[in-house]
Order: sequence, then C-alpha cells, then structure tokens
Amino acid sequence: MVSVCVSGLMISEIKRMVKESEIVKEDDTKWPQKNKDGRQELEIVIGREHVSFETSKLNSMTDVTDSEDPDGLRVFYYLVQDIKALVFSLIGLHFKIKPI
Repeated sequence: MVSVCVSGLMISEIKRMVKESEIVKEDDTKWPQKNKDGRQELEIVIGREHVSFETSKLNSMTDVTDSEDPDGLRVFYYLVQDIKALVFSLIGLHFKIKPI
C-alpha cells in the first residue's frame, strides 16, 4: 500500500467537488454491473455520511447514455473524471523538472 500526504486544502477541494456533484443523492442499483472487463468503485466518507458505488468499467459516454440510469451514472462519470484530472495534475506538478 502506498501512502500519500496532501494538504488540508486539497482535502477541502475534493470534499467540495463531491458535495457539488451531489453524488450522494444517486443510487447505483440501475447502473451496469461489474463484468469481465472489470469494475469501478467509489467510496465516500464525509462526517457520518458513508456511501459506496460500484459499476462496470466505463470506457466512454456511450456506456453512460446506454445505461438504465444515464443521469445518475453521468454524475458518477464526471466526478471520477474530475478527481482523476486533479490527481494527475498534482502528480505532474510534483515531478515537473525545473528549467535550467
């Protein structure tokens, strides 16, 4: 297991993203079930609120729009994309080489 340290400001930003997305209002019962291609999971714990989501791997928006609950799955898809973009940006900034 890898440990990562981030500032309180970063935690606050991720919490803000989660709250603004309103993902905790969604229900994954009509989302595609995990399959041979894998699954995506998101677990959120903020205060006393604990929500867990699971769906199959989403390769594109077509997977989202073809689902039984495209609106709820769209919220999940974009939140995951936003969090991934933030994390990859941080990694890129951390390993950026200073110009000479």
